[in-house]
Amino acid sequence: MTYRTLLRIACIFWAGLLVGTTQAADWQNLLEGSDLSGWKQLGGTARYVVEGDTIIGYTVPDSPNSFLTTKKEYSDFIIEYETKVESGMNSGMMIRADVRDNGVVFGYQVEVDPTPRRFSGGLYDEKRRKWLYPLTLNEKGRDAFRNGEWNHFRVEAIGNSIQVWVNGIQTAAMVDDWDDEGFFGLQVHAIKTPDQVGRTVRWRNMRILTDDLEANRTDRDPEVTEVSFLDNQLTPYEKRQGWRLLWDGKTSAGWRGAKLDHFPESGWTMENGVLTVEATDGGESTGPGDIVTIDSFANFEFTFEFKMTEGANSGVKYFVDPALNKGEGSAIGCEFQVLDDKVHPDAKKGVAGNRTLASLYDLITAENLQTTGRAKQFKGIGEWNQGRIVSDNGHVEHWLNGEKYIEFDRHSQMFRALVAYSKYQVWPGFCQWPEGSLLLQDHGNEVSFKNLKVREW
Repeated sequence: MTYRTLLRIACIFWAGLLVGTTQAADWQNLLEGSDLSGWKQLGGTARYVVEGDTIIGYTVPDSPNSFLTTKKEYSDFIIEYETKVESGMNSGMMIRADVRDNGVVFGYQVEVDPTPRRFSGGLYDEKRRKWLYPLTLNEKGRDAFRNGEWNHFRVEAIGNSIQVWVNGIQTAAMVDDWDDEGFFGLQVHAIKTPDQVGRTVRWRNMRILTDDLEANRTDRDPEVTEVSFLDNQLTPYEKRQGWRLLWDGKTSAGWRGAKLDHFPESGWTMENGVLTVEATDGGESTGPGDIVTIDSFANFEFTFEFKMTEGANSGVKYFVDPALNKGEGSAIGCEFQVLDDKVHPDAKKGVAGNRTLASLYDLITAENLQTTGRAKQFKGIGEWNQGRIVSDNGHVEHWLNGEKYIEFDRHSQMFRALVAYSKYQVWPGFCQWPEGSLLLQDHGNEVSFKNLKVREW
Protein backbone atom coordinates (compact mmCIF):
# COMPACT_ATOMS: atom_id res chain seq x y z
CA MET A 1 0.00 0.00 0.00
CA THR A 2 1.46 3.37 -1.01
CA TYR A 3 2.06 6.29 1.34
CA ARG A 4 -0.53 8.37 -0.59
CA THR A 5 -3.17 5.67 -0.12
CA LEU A 6 -2.42 5.49 3.60
CA LEU A 7 -2.74 9.25 3.87
CA ARG A 8 -6.12 9.29 2.12
CA ILE A 9 -7.39 6.55 4.43
CA ALA A 10 -6.18 8.59 7.40
CA CYS A 11 -8.04 11.69 6.17
CA ILE A 12 -11.26 9.71 5.82
CA PHE A 13 -10.69 8.28 9.30
CA TRP A 14 -10.26 11.76 10.79
CA ALA A 15 -13.44 12.95 9.14
CA GLY A 16 -15.30 9.99 10.60
CA LEU A 17 -13.96 10.74 14.06
CA LEU A 18 -15.03 14.36 13.80
CA VAL A 19 -18.65 13.58 12.98
CA GLY A 20 -19.99 10.15 13.63
CA THR A 21 -23.29 10.72 11.79
CA THR A 22 -21.94 12.14 8.54
CA GLN A 23 -22.08 8.80 6.70
CA ALA A 24 -25.87 9.12 6.55
CA ALA A 25 -25.81 12.85 5.78
CA ASP A 26 -26.63 14.27 2.37
CA TRP A 27 -23.19 15.48 1.29
CA GLN A 28 -22.80 17.16 -2.12
CA ASN A 29 -19.61 17.33 -4.16
CA LEU A 30 -18.40 20.81 -5.08
CA LEU A 31 -16.58 19.46 -8.11
CA GLU A 32 -19.09 17.67 -10.31
CA GLY A 33 -17.82 16.00 -13.44
CA SER A 34 -14.48 16.58 -15.09
CA ASP A 35 -14.62 20.29 -15.87
CA LEU A 36 -15.12 23.68 -14.18
CA SER A 37 -18.60 24.37 -15.50
CA GLY A 38 -19.89 25.16 -12.00
CA TRP A 39 -17.11 27.65 -11.35
CA LYS A 40 -15.92 31.07 -12.51
CA GLN A 41 -12.62 32.87 -12.08
CA LEU A 42 -12.31 36.27 -10.38
CA GLY A 43 -9.41 38.54 -9.50
CA GLY A 44 -6.17 37.43 -11.13
CA THR A 45 -5.15 35.31 -14.09
CA ALA A 46 -3.76 32.16 -12.44
CA ARG A 47 -4.41 28.98 -14.44
CA TYR A 48 -6.86 26.39 -13.04
CA VAL A 49 -7.31 22.90 -14.47
CA VAL A 50 -9.06 19.68 -13.48
CA GLU A 51 -7.11 16.43 -13.35
CA GLY A 52 -9.24 13.50 -12.23
CA ASP A 53 -10.85 14.47 -8.93
CA THR A 54 -8.40 17.33 -8.30
CA ILE A 55 -8.46 21.06 -9.12
CA ILE A 56 -4.95 22.41 -9.67
CA GLY A 57 -4.09 26.11 -9.61
CA TYR A 58 -0.85 27.34 -11.21
CA THR A 59 0.84 30.62 -10.34
CA VAL A 60 1.51 33.09 -13.15
CA PRO A 61 3.59 36.29 -13.26
CA ASP A 62 2.18 39.81 -12.96
CA SER A 63 -1.16 38.81 -11.49
CA PRO A 64 -3.01 39.79 -8.31
CA ASN A 65 -4.61 37.14 -6.12
CA SER A 66 -6.74 34.76 -8.20
CA PHE A 67 -9.90 33.00 -7.08
CA LEU A 68 -11.76 30.13 -8.70
CA THR A 69 -15.24 30.64 -7.25
CA THR A 70 -18.45 28.68 -7.14
CA LYS A 71 -21.32 30.13 -9.17
CA LYS A 72 -23.66 29.12 -6.37
CA GLU A 73 -23.77 30.92 -3.03
CA TYR A 74 -24.15 29.29 0.38
CA SER A 75 -25.23 30.49 3.81
CA ASP A 76 -24.94 27.87 6.60
CA PHE A 77 -22.86 24.81 5.80
CA ILE A 78 -20.27 22.27 6.79
CA ILE A 79 -17.53 21.80 4.21
CA GLU A 80 -14.69 19.32 4.06
CA TYR A 81 -11.81 19.31 1.61
CA GLU A 82 -8.19 18.36 1.18
CA THR A 83 -5.51 20.73 -0.05
CA LYS A 84 -1.82 20.54 -0.86
CA VAL A 85 0.54 23.42 -1.63
CA GLU A 86 4.08 23.63 -2.88
CA SER A 87 6.73 24.95 -0.52
CA GLY A 88 6.56 28.68 0.11
CA MET A 89 3.07 29.12 -1.36
CA ASN A 90 0.29 30.95 0.45
CA SER A 91 -3.29 29.99 -0.32
CA GLY A 92 -6.71 29.61 1.21
CA MET A 93 -10.40 28.81 0.80
CA MET A 94 -12.80 31.75 0.65
CA ILE A 95 -16.12 31.14 2.41
CA ARG A 96 -19.26 33.32 2.33
CA ALA A 97 -17.26 35.57 0.00
CA ASP A 98 -18.39 38.38 -2.28
CA VAL A 99 -16.97 40.52 -5.09
CA ARG A 100 -16.89 44.28 -5.56
CA ASP A 101 -17.80 46.07 -8.78
CA ASN A 102 -14.10 46.31 -9.68
CA GLY A 103 -13.73 42.53 -9.49
CA VAL A 104 -11.97 42.43 -6.12
CA VAL A 105 -12.93 39.40 -4.03
CA PHE A 106 -13.41 40.00 -0.31
CA GLY A 107 -14.58 38.16 2.78
CA TYR A 108 -13.64 35.31 5.08
CA GLN A 109 -10.69 33.15 4.10
CA VAL A 110 -9.59 29.89 5.73
CA GLU A 111 -5.83 30.27 5.55
CA VAL A 112 -3.27 27.86 4.09
CA ASP A 113 0.14 28.99 5.29
CA PRO A 114 3.14 26.62 5.00
CA THR A 115 5.62 29.38 5.98
CA PRO A 116 7.38 29.48 9.38
CA ARG A 117 4.50 31.68 10.57
CA ARG A 118 2.27 28.53 10.57
CA PHE A 119 -1.18 30.14 10.42
CA SER A 120 -2.91 27.36 8.42
CA GLY A 121 -6.50 27.00 9.61
CA GLY A 122 -6.66 30.57 10.83
CA LEU A 123 -9.28 33.06 9.61
CA TYR A 124 -8.37 36.08 7.51
CA ASP A 125 -10.68 38.81 6.20
CA GLU A 126 -9.54 39.33 2.60
CA LYS A 127 -9.44 43.00 1.51
CA ARG A 128 -11.17 44.18 4.70
CA ARG A 129 -10.19 43.63 8.35
CA LYS A 130 -7.13 41.40 7.75
CA TRP A 131 -6.46 38.78 10.47
CA LEU A 132 -9.51 37.87 12.55
CA TYR A 133 -8.18 34.64 14.04
CA PRO A 134 -4.38 34.36 13.76
CA LEU A 135 -2.94 31.12 15.05
CA THR A 136 -0.96 33.01 17.68
CA LEU A 137 -4.21 32.50 19.62
CA ASN A 138 -3.88 28.71 19.34
CA GLU A 139 -0.32 27.38 19.58
CA LYS A 140 -1.51 23.77 19.36
CA GLY A 141 -3.29 24.59 16.11
CA ARG A 142 -0.07 25.94 14.56
CA ASP A 143 1.27 22.39 14.33
CA ALA A 144 -1.80 20.84 12.67
CA PHE A 145 -0.81 21.51 9.04
CA ARG A 146 1.85 19.31 7.39
CA ASN A 147 3.95 20.92 4.67
CA GLY A 148 4.20 19.12 1.35
CA GLU A 149 1.34 16.72 2.11
CA TRP A 150 -2.40 16.51 1.60
CA ASN A 151 -4.18 18.15 4.54
CA HIS A 152 -7.80 17.64 5.54
CA PHE A 153 -9.85 20.75 6.42
CA ARG A 154 -13.29 20.91 7.99
CA VAL A 155 -15.14 24.24 8.28
CA GLU A 156 -18.45 24.68 10.08
CA ALA A 157 -20.20 27.99 9.35
CA ILE A 158 -23.52 27.94 11.20
CA GLY A 159 -25.24 31.20 12.06
CA ASN A 160 -22.59 33.65 13.26
CA SER A 161 -20.19 30.89 14.31
CA ILE A 162 -17.24 29.78 12.16
CA GLN A 163 -15.05 26.92 13.37
CA VAL A 164 -12.15 25.24 11.62
CA TRP A 165 -10.29 21.93 11.98
CA VAL A 166 -7.11 20.86 10.18
CA ASN A 167 -6.27 17.14 10.21
CA GLY A 168 -8.64 16.64 13.13
CA ILE A 169 -7.17 19.45 15.26
CA GLN A 170 -9.31 22.51 15.91
CA THR A 171 -7.49 25.63 14.74
CA ALA A 172 -10.05 28.46 14.95
CA ALA A 173 -13.28 29.39 16.71
CA MET A 174 -14.83 32.71 15.80
CA VAL A 175 -18.16 34.51 16.18
CA ASP A 176 -18.84 37.32 13.69
CA ASP A 177 -21.94 38.76 12.05
CA TRP A 178 -20.53 40.58 9.02
CA ASP A 179 -21.36 37.96 6.35
CA ASP A 180 -24.04 35.27 6.36
CA GLU A 181 -23.93 34.17 2.71
CA GLY A 182 -21.56 34.03 -0.24
CA PHE A 183 -19.52 31.85 -2.59
CA PHE A 184 -16.53 29.59 -2.08
CA GLY A 185 -13.23 30.55 -3.68
CA LEU A 186 -9.99 28.66 -4.24
CA GLN A 187 -7.10 31.07 -3.95
CA VAL A 188 -3.88 31.12 -5.92
CA HIS A 189 -1.89 33.86 -4.26
CA ALA A 190 0.05 36.50 -6.16
CA ILE A 191 3.78 35.80 -6.41
CA LYS A 192 6.73 38.13 -5.96
CA THR A 193 9.68 36.51 -7.76
CA PRO A 194 10.18 34.78 -11.15
CA ASP A 195 11.22 31.49 -9.52
CA GLN A 196 7.69 31.16 -8.09
CA VAL A 197 6.04 30.94 -11.52
CA GLY A 198 4.30 27.62 -12.14
CA ARG A 199 3.97 26.53 -8.54
CA THR A 200 0.78 24.67 -7.67
CA VAL A 201 -2.04 24.55 -5.19
CA ARG A 202 -4.32 21.49 -5.27
CA TRP A 203 -7.79 20.76 -3.91
CA ARG A 204 -9.71 17.48 -3.88
CA ASN A 205 -12.51 15.64 -2.05
CA MET A 206 -14.48 18.87 -1.65
CA ARG A 207 -17.90 18.09 -0.24
CA ILE A 208 -20.53 20.26 1.42
CA LEU A 209 -23.44 19.66 3.77
CA THR A 210 -26.26 22.20 4.02
CA ASP A 211 -28.98 20.22 5.85
CA ASP A 212 -29.12 18.71 9.34
CA LEU A 213 -26.17 20.85 10.40
CA GLU A 214 -26.92 20.81 14.12
CA ALA A 215 -26.94 17.02 14.13
CA ASN A 216 -23.57 17.01 12.39
CA ARG A 217 -21.76 19.64 14.43
CA THR A 218 -18.36 18.71 15.82
CA ASP A 219 -17.63 18.98 19.53
CA ARG A 220 -15.33 21.98 19.89
CA ASP A 221 -12.01 21.75 21.70
CA PRO A 222 -12.52 23.47 25.09
CA GLU A 223 -8.87 24.59 25.06
CA VAL A 224 -9.32 26.63 21.87
CA THR A 225 -10.04 30.29 22.57
CA GLU A 226 -13.13 31.74 20.93
CA VAL A 227 -12.88 35.23 19.45
CA SER A 228 -16.07 37.27 19.11
CA PHE A 229 -16.59 40.40 17.04
CA LEU A 230 -20.20 40.95 18.12
CA ASP A 231 -20.65 44.51 19.30
CA ASN A 232 -21.13 45.00 23.02
CA GLN A 233 -22.60 41.58 23.70
CA LEU A 234 -21.36 38.32 25.13
CA THR A 235 -21.55 34.90 23.53
CA PRO A 236 -22.57 31.83 25.57
CA TYR A 237 -18.92 30.75 25.53
CA GLU A 238 -17.77 34.08 26.96
CA LYS A 239 -20.37 33.93 29.71
CA ARG A 240 -19.22 30.43 30.67
CA GLN A 241 -15.65 31.72 30.78
CA GLY A 242 -16.63 34.44 33.25
CA TRP A 243 -16.54 37.47 30.95
CA ARG A 244 -18.69 40.53 31.58
CA LEU A 245 -19.20 43.74 29.65
CA LEU A 246 -17.30 46.63 31.18
CA TRP A 247 -19.37 49.07 29.13
CA ASP A 248 -22.98 48.36 28.17
CA GLY A 249 -22.76 50.26 24.86
CA LYS A 250 -25.34 52.84 25.91
CA THR A 251 -24.76 54.49 29.29
CA SER A 252 -21.95 55.61 31.59
CA ALA A 253 -22.76 52.93 34.16
CA GLY A 254 -19.57 51.67 35.84
CA TRP A 255 -17.43 54.65 34.80
CA ARG A 256 -16.57 58.11 36.14
CA GLY A 257 -14.12 60.88 35.43
CA ALA A 258 -10.66 60.13 36.80
CA LYS A 259 -10.72 63.40 38.75
CA LEU A 260 -14.47 63.57 39.21
CA ASP A 261 -17.09 61.76 41.27
CA HIS A 262 -19.30 61.46 38.16
CA PHE A 263 -18.99 60.88 34.43
CA PRO A 264 -17.85 63.95 32.40
CA GLU A 265 -20.83 66.02 31.33
CA SER A 266 -19.42 66.56 27.84
CA GLY A 267 -16.54 65.49 25.63
CA TRP A 268 -17.25 61.74 25.77
CA THR A 269 -20.04 60.63 23.41
CA MET A 270 -21.97 57.37 23.18
CA GLU A 271 -23.58 56.63 19.84
CA ASN A 272 -24.44 53.38 18.04
CA GLY A 273 -22.52 51.31 20.57
CA VAL A 274 -19.32 53.37 20.25
CA LEU A 275 -17.71 55.37 23.06
CA THR A 276 -15.69 58.33 21.70
CA VAL A 277 -13.51 60.96 23.30
CA GLU A 278 -13.84 64.13 21.24
CA ALA A 279 -10.86 66.06 19.91
CA THR A 280 -9.77 69.19 21.77
CA ASP A 281 -6.26 70.69 21.77
CA GLY A 282 -4.10 67.54 21.72
CA GLY A 283 -3.11 67.99 25.34
CA GLU A 284 -3.02 65.35 28.07
CA SER A 285 -6.37 65.42 29.91
CA THR A 286 -6.98 69.05 28.95
CA GLY A 287 -10.43 68.31 27.51
CA PRO A 288 -13.14 66.24 29.20
CA GLY A 289 -10.46 64.24 31.04
CA ASP A 290 -9.73 60.55 31.45
CA ILE A 291 -12.45 58.15 32.51
CA VAL A 292 -11.89 55.23 34.91
CA THR A 293 -13.81 52.20 36.05
CA ILE A 294 -15.54 52.45 39.40
CA ASP A 295 -14.39 48.88 40.09
CA SER A 296 -10.76 47.99 40.79
CA PHE A 297 -8.98 44.97 39.32
CA ALA A 298 -6.04 42.78 40.35
CA ASN A 299 -5.94 39.53 38.34
CA PHE A 300 -7.85 40.08 35.12
CA GLU A 301 -8.06 39.86 31.35
CA PHE A 302 -9.33 42.98 29.61
CA THR A 303 -10.12 43.19 25.90
CA PHE A 304 -11.16 46.29 23.99
CA GLU A 305 -11.46 47.58 20.45
CA PHE A 306 -10.19 51.02 19.50
CA LYS A 307 -10.23 53.21 16.40
CA MET A 308 -7.91 56.16 15.90
CA THR A 309 -8.07 59.29 13.79
CA GLU A 310 -4.92 60.38 11.96
CA GLY A 311 -2.17 61.58 14.29
CA ALA A 312 -4.06 60.50 17.40
CA ASN A 313 -2.61 59.83 20.83
CA SER A 314 -4.44 58.02 23.62
CA GLY A 315 -3.97 55.06 25.91
CA VAL A 316 -5.57 52.37 28.01
CA LYS A 317 -4.22 52.28 31.56
CA TYR A 318 -4.44 49.69 34.32
CA PHE A 319 -3.52 49.55 38.00
CA VAL A 320 -4.56 53.18 38.06
CA ASP A 321 -4.75 55.09 41.34
CA PRO A 322 -6.83 58.18 40.47
CA ALA A 323 -5.95 59.79 43.80
CA LEU A 324 -2.23 60.05 42.99
CA ASN A 325 -2.45 62.96 40.56
CA LYS A 326 -5.02 65.64 41.26
CA GLY A 327 -3.12 68.24 39.25
CA GLU A 328 -2.62 68.63 35.53
CA GLY A 329 -2.16 65.65 33.26
CA SER A 330 -3.41 62.09 33.16
CA ALA A 331 -4.12 59.76 36.07
CA ILE A 332 -1.23 57.47 37.02
CA GLY A 333 -0.98 53.82 36.01
CA CYS A 334 0.62 51.38 33.58
CA GLU A 335 -0.32 52.26 30.00
CA PHE A 336 -1.06 50.27 26.85
CA GLN A 337 -0.09 52.95 24.36
CA VAL A 338 -2.62 53.88 21.65
CA LEU A 339 -0.82 55.99 19.05
CA ASP A 340 -0.54 56.77 15.36
CA ASP A 341 3.09 55.69 15.06
CA LYS A 342 3.53 57.16 11.58
CA VAL A 343 2.33 60.68 12.34
CA HIS A 344 2.43 61.47 16.05
CA PRO A 345 5.84 62.78 17.24
CA ASP A 346 5.67 60.82 20.49
CA ALA A 347 6.55 57.65 18.54
CA LYS A 348 10.10 58.98 18.12
CA LYS A 349 10.50 60.00 21.77
CA GLY A 350 11.27 57.86 24.78
CA VAL A 351 13.83 55.06 24.42
CA ALA A 352 14.03 52.71 21.40
CA GLY A 353 10.35 53.06 20.50
CA ASN A 354 8.88 52.49 23.96
CA ARG A 355 6.15 55.06 23.29
CA THR A 356 4.75 53.36 20.18
CA LEU A 357 1.46 51.51 19.74
CA ALA A 358 0.90 48.59 22.15
CA SER A 359 4.08 49.40 24.10
CA LEU A 360 4.14 49.66 27.87
CA TYR A 361 4.36 53.42 27.63
CA ASP A 362 7.83 54.86 28.36
CA LEU A 363 9.02 51.49 29.72
CA ILE A 364 8.99 48.53 27.26
CA THR A 365 8.86 48.59 23.44
CA ALA A 366 6.23 46.51 21.67
CA GLU A 367 7.69 43.77 19.45
CA ASN A 368 6.20 40.53 18.19
CA LEU A 369 6.98 37.85 20.77
CA GLN A 370 5.40 34.91 18.93
CA THR A 371 6.61 35.15 15.33
CA THR A 372 10.19 36.33 14.96
CA GLY A 373 10.56 39.30 12.63
CA ARG A 374 6.83 39.70 12.02
CA ALA A 375 5.81 43.36 11.80
CA LYS A 376 3.37 44.99 14.19
CA GLN A 377 -0.14 43.97 13.13
CA PHE A 378 -1.92 47.32 13.08
CA LYS A 379 -5.03 47.40 10.85
CA GLY A 380 -4.80 51.09 10.10
CA ILE A 381 -6.14 54.53 10.94
CA GLY A 382 -9.94 54.60 10.86
CA GLU A 383 -10.11 50.82 11.33
CA TRP A 384 -11.04 48.88 14.44
CA ASN A 385 -8.13 47.23 16.25
CA GLN A 386 -8.32 44.91 19.23
CA GLY A 387 -6.20 45.30 22.34
CA ARG A 388 -5.85 42.85 25.19
CA ILE A 389 -4.24 43.20 28.62
CA VAL A 390 -3.66 40.20 30.86
CA SER A 391 -2.60 40.53 34.52
CA ASP A 392 -1.98 37.33 36.47
CA ASN A 393 -0.26 37.55 39.86
CA GLY A 394 2.22 40.14 38.62
CA HIS A 395 2.72 38.68 35.15
CA VAL A 396 1.41 41.16 32.55
CA GLU A 397 0.93 40.85 28.79
CA HIS A 398 -0.08 43.26 26.01
CA TRP A 399 -1.72 41.83 22.87
CA LEU A 400 -2.64 43.62 19.65
CA ASN A 401 -4.99 42.02 17.12
CA GLY A 402 -4.41 38.52 18.48
CA GLU A 403 -0.60 38.69 18.79
CA LYS A 404 1.51 39.19 21.92
CA TYR A 405 3.89 42.17 22.05
CA ILE A 406 4.69 42.80 25.72
CA GLU A 407 5.42 40.47 28.64
CA PHE A 408 6.81 41.48 32.04
CA ASP A 409 6.63 40.93 35.80
CA ARG A 410 5.52 44.11 37.49
CA HIS A 411 6.98 42.94 40.82
CA SER A 412 10.43 42.18 39.43
CA GLN A 413 13.68 44.03 39.99
CA MET A 414 13.92 44.58 36.22
CA PHE A 415 10.58 46.38 36.18
CA ARG A 416 11.57 48.57 39.13
CA ALA A 417 14.79 49.45 37.32
CA LEU A 418 12.88 50.48 34.21
CA VAL A 419 10.60 52.68 36.30
CA ALA A 420 13.60 54.30 38.00
CA TYR A 421 14.82 55.62 34.63
CA SER A 422 11.40 56.69 33.30
CA LYS A 423 9.02 59.60 33.80
CA TYR A 424 7.28 57.50 36.47
CA GLN A 425 10.22 57.52 38.91
CA VAL A 426 8.49 60.27 40.92
CA TRP A 427 5.65 57.91 41.88
CA PRO A 428 6.82 55.47 44.64
CA GLY A 429 5.74 51.87 44.02
CA PHE A 430 4.50 52.72 40.53
CA CYS A 431 2.19 50.01 39.13
CA GLN A 432 2.92 47.58 41.96
CA TRP A 433 -0.21 48.35 43.92
CA PRO A 434 -2.40 45.31 44.73
CA GLU A 435 -5.20 46.55 42.46
CA GLY A 436 -6.39 49.53 40.51
CA SER A 437 -8.89 50.97 38.06
CA LEU A 438 -8.87 50.65 34.29
CA LEU A 439 -8.69 53.92 32.37
CA LEU A 440 -9.46 55.29 28.89
CA GLN A 441 -7.33 58.34 28.21
CA ASP A 442 -8.21 61.79 26.96
CA HIS A 443 -5.14 63.09 25.15
CA GLY A 444 -6.89 65.74 23.09
CA ASN A 445 -7.43 63.60 19.97
CA GLU A 446 -10.53 61.77 18.76
CA VAL A 447 -10.35 58.05 19.58
CA SER A 448 -13.23 55.58 19.78
CA PHE A 449 -13.73 52.43 21.86
CA LYS A 450 -16.18 49.54 21.92
CA ASN A 451 -16.49 45.92 23.07
CA LEU A 452 -14.93 46.52 26.49
CA LYS A 453 -14.91 43.13 28.24
CA VAL A 454 -13.24 41.86 31.40
CA ARG A 455 -12.97 38.68 33.43
CA GLU A 456 -11.31 38.17 36.80
CA TRP A 457 -9.87 35.33 38.87
